[in-house]
Amino acid sequence: MTTNLSIITLITFLISLTPTLIKSEEGIDVFLPISLNLTVLTDPSSISAASRDFGNITDENPGAVLCPSSAAEVARLLRFASGGFSYRRGSNDPSPGFKVAARGQGHSLRGQASAPGGIVVNMTCLAKAAKPAAVVVSADRTYADVAAGTMWVEVLEAAVEREVSPVTWTDYLYLSVGGTLSNAGIGGQTFRHGPQISNVHELDVITGKGEMMTCSPNLNPELFYGVLGGLGQFGIITRARIALDHAPTRVKWLRILYSDFSAFTRDQERLVSMANDLGVDFLEGQLMMSNGFVDTSFFPLSDRTRVASLVNDHRIIYVLEVAKYYDTTTLPIIDKVIDILTRTLGFVPGFMFMQDVPYFDFLNRVRIEEEKLSSLGLWEVPHPWLNMFVPRSRILDFHNGVIKGLLLNRTSTSGVTLFYPTNRHKWNNLMSAMIPEEDVFYVIGFLQSAGGSQNWQELENVNDKIIQFCDDSGIKIKEYLMHYTRKEDWIKHFGAKWDDFLRKKIMFDPKKLLSPGQDIFN
Repeated sequence: MTTNLSIITLITFLISLTPTLIKSEEGIDVFLPISLNLTVLTDPSSISAASRDFGNITDENPGAVLCPSSAAEVARLLRFASGGFSYRRGSNDPSPGFKVAARGQGHSLRGQASAPGGIVVNMTCLAKAAKPAAVVVSADRTYADVAAGTMWVEVLEAAVEREVSPVTWTDYLYLSVGGTLSNAGIGGQTFRHGPQISNVHELDVITGKGEMMTCSPNLNPELFYGVLGGLGQFGIITRARIALDHAPTRVKWLRILYSDFSAFTRDQERLVSMANDLGVDFLEGQLMMSNGFVDTSFFPLSDRTRVASLVNDHRIIYVLEVAKYYDTTTLPIIDKVIDILTRTLGFVPGFMFMQDVPYFDFLNRVRIEEEKLSSLGLWEVPHPWLNMFVPRSRILDFHNGVIKGLLLNRTSTSGVTLFYPTNRHKWNNLMSAMIPEEDVFYVIGFLQSAGGSQNWQELENVNDKIIQFCDDSGIKIKEYLMHYTRKEDWIKHFGAKWDDFLRKKIMFDPKKLLSPGQDIFN
């Protein structure tokens, strides 16, 4: 009997050592021991889903996809990767480790969440397995503990049930919490509350060495500040503690049209400097150009022809978009705010338009646009977007050179152009995210979609010309959601933070395994 048990034990041990062989199209072989107890997917459907992103430009196949049911699985994978080996097919020489990338909703633009030949960690699996739930609001309703693969719309749904809400948002809510925190997370509330990375109390992170660490401004602060805006280079976020505040119930949502750029920027800058009691809660800006699609769906039916004519007459119209939140207790303030806007702003007379909508619907407004474009087959197309921060002191030069000089002179433009200011003091400079040095800078987003007669390379060429103009003119922009392929461009981007960024990489991910799709340390 003892002999039989010994044989069974030996057989079980040998089976546990039998590796799973992962072969990638890049010719890299990865051996994962069964003893790691990982849910690893290598079927064509899983590989294909992890190879594409929202940008729809790159196609980088991983060797496998990990669908973890716990953070411990991710830690085991990274510990093995940091001490394991991969092999180039046809060679007996091992290479240290293999690449690993966390992927939420895959909303990157140029394969930033990819791991060619390596392993992509599907963070939505982790969110689905979270216990007791993916979003747990604290008893005092001041924060929520959120699994990093959770979408922001799910955070919103869980929070408003308790009559609370995060204070700052991206325009599109179907993004993962970990994904936006690895970049910054910006939108129309950033001028008042800062980006999403400025509204986090605590994180659980698994470093490139497979260490599971909790961090905050007081606990492991180097990891905390490094990971926020750190492009996935130092660790994989598995939990975030998000700040909450009272949730309003309704929103006065205005779009106000300008024909004069100076008046438009002057009013924007004044509004982002106002106190919250008489100020607005949300501020963005858009450009409507006669050589592009003029979306009039926000405006009343009776005014749409009038708006389109205004754009054609001036060739370009500047749209100030603001919102004021309210509920029954703050309703008296709303009339006062609207009165101030009406009397003091320098917009085209008669071109202020307002809607009154539920708070949830306002925050989730882009979803309607997505569904509309999807029905027309215009959502899953290449998106060669260009996002940047432009110093306030050079915004007129930028407008004249890029908007009037490059875009208005094109036969046609596509997509949405965002154009609005925000405040530097709402950002924490200890974090990895990079912004201009000036107190006020503008968020500019050329959100182009390639479809019809335009291919993405054409639009990418326009982006290159915009960047070149800024370089030639000495406009010190900082790109957002950027994708550089040269080390010198990354060094230039991080500037004075580069040495610290590199030091943290060596400290937390010495084998340089994490987020290879960013092309920072490859």
